Amino acid sequence: MKRIFVYLMLMLCCTIRGIAQEAYDSADVQIKRLMVEQHIPGFATAIVKDGKLAWSRAYGQADIANNKAMSIDGIMNIGSVSKTFTATALMQLWEKGKIDLNADINTYLDFKIINPKHPDKPITVFQILTHTSSIIDSKAYEDSYACGDPTLTLNDWIRGVLAADGKLYNNGDSFADWLPGEKRRYSNVAFGLLGLIVEKVAKQPFNLYCEENIFRPLGMKNTGWMISEVDTSNYIRPYAYITEQNKKDILTITRLYRNESEFKVGTYVQNCLYSFPNYPDGLVRTSVREISYYLAAILNGGELHGKRILKKATLDKMLTTQLELDKTQGLTWRTSEFETPSGKVTLWGHSGLDPGIQTFLYFDREKKTGVITFQNNTSDGVSRVVGALYSAATGKK
Repeated sequence: MKRIFVYLMLMLCCTIRGIAQEAYDSADVQIKRLMVEQHIPGFATAIVKDGKLAWSRAYGQADIANNKAMSIDGIMNIGSVSKTFTATALMQLWEKGKIDLNADINTYLDFKIINPKHPDKPITVFQILTHTSSIIDSKAYEDSYACGDPTLTLNDWIRGVLAADGKLYNNGDSFADWLPGEKRRYSNVAFGLLGLIVEKVAKQPFNLYCEENIFRPLGMKNTGWMISEVDTSNYIRPYAYITEQNKKDILTITRLYRNESEFKVGTYVQNCLYSFPNYPDGLVRTSVREISYYLAAILNGGELHGKRILKKATLDKMLTTQLELDKTQGLTWRTSEFETPSGKVTLWGHSGLDPGIQTFLYFDREKKTGVITFQNNTSDGVSRVVGALYSAATGKK
């Protein structure tokens, strides 16, 4: 009887494993098709489940010229997924009672920032976290992208763009016409300001604060904000694939590409390793493997291997919708719908998009399961892959 029971259990395990593998095989086919259709040089992905990296795979090339394979250990700037790290840093200080989310941001600054169209209405930390601050991205932000690490400090950049006496203030074109708190409009510049608030309150550079309080505790040894902080020999090179449709736009930012680039339709052009002084909005440089530690901590209530980056109650607050005018918006994190073979599923997370890179990090807290994707070219269609991977990881049919 015991032998029969063991046999049946083995058969059940093999069946479950076969179903799971079949689902991953389906996602694998979707990824390969997407890469061909969208001209993506390299794609790396991982599933985090029950506090650990449960599955991963890499496809294609991280560096075309040197025929270097894509890897989950390759380093890449991750775009706006970085905002969740900035929010984590801010909420760590909130936990310690050093920041009030409803306070006027000027409480924490040594220069004044107001919306000049509404000078009597203060901008709050909460509004930045929910993209309702009325701070918007002006041309100065677009023009700030450049090869190499930033030459302006975060403080000088934010003061230059948002303070009335700033050199890049341009009659306050970084502020919307509507009242702070009245509308939601996604803002990169506001998250640079959020990073500066962390810097002022913590009394140390923002990048070093994150190194000491987020990256190092989680074992993210090869992660940083600056190019100078990471191993560039292991960098996943960012690319654009030139088409008739995108060529005009790409030619407006030729400063971000290699000097020998010819920008011929049907070819790849490689971006330089670029940055911008508003870096807390999008310049975490990490690998799929190391960001999996961060996601594992989020799924585990803010703790990983005995190191806590946030309290569970803080994460509960961040992962709760905050706005009547937008039911998807938490504190930086937001919900999105993804198609799976069995229908739509709603996941918490964030995505990232910048020249030559695109990232997704989405998760289901109840199932303690999350999906990570990195690619070194921007494209449509990745959300379907995220849905397929989530389905494979959770056994949804």
